[in-house]
Order: sequence, then C-alpha cells, then structure tokens
Amino acid sequence: MVTNQRKAALVERFGKDTKDSGKPEVQIAILTERIADLTRHLERHPKDFHTRRGMIMLVAKRRKLLDYLTSRNIEAYRTIIKELSLRK
Repeated sequence: MVTNQRKAALVERFGKDTKDSGKPEVQIAILTERIADLTRHLERHPKDFHTRRGMIMLVAKRRKLLDYLTSRNIEAYRTIIKELSLRK
C-alpha cells in the first residue's frame, strides 16, 4: 500500500507545490507506485484474480493519463516516462 508520506513525496517531486495532486504527472507517478505495489503482491499470490483485475484497471487508467499528457504536453510526457522508467 502506498503511504500518505510516499504520496506526499511524489506530489512534491512531480507537482508545482505540496497541494498540486491534480496534475497528470503526479497522478501517473502515484498510479505507478500502486501498480508496482500490486505487482509485488501478485508475485507472492499468483491466484489473486481480484487484485489482478484491479491492477489491470489501474494500468488502463495510467495509460489514459499518459495519452492525455501526450496530446497536451509532449515534453512532460517524455520527462515522466524517463523519470519513472516506463516503456515507450
């Protein structure tokens, strides 16, 4: 589970200030943390299909945010991909 402290650190790193949690870059970073956490969980519990479905939904949500960022600000997209080590 992503703690509030970790979320605050991500907001501070990718947002303009500590209350800027609405930026697509911040949302993508938080979703990436949650996806990584669920991936570790699924490695230990491979038959947990409810969690797998939830993770797939989070991946789709992150993909939509990345597509939005691509259409609005390609430089921010390239930066976030590089910083979070995402494919593409």
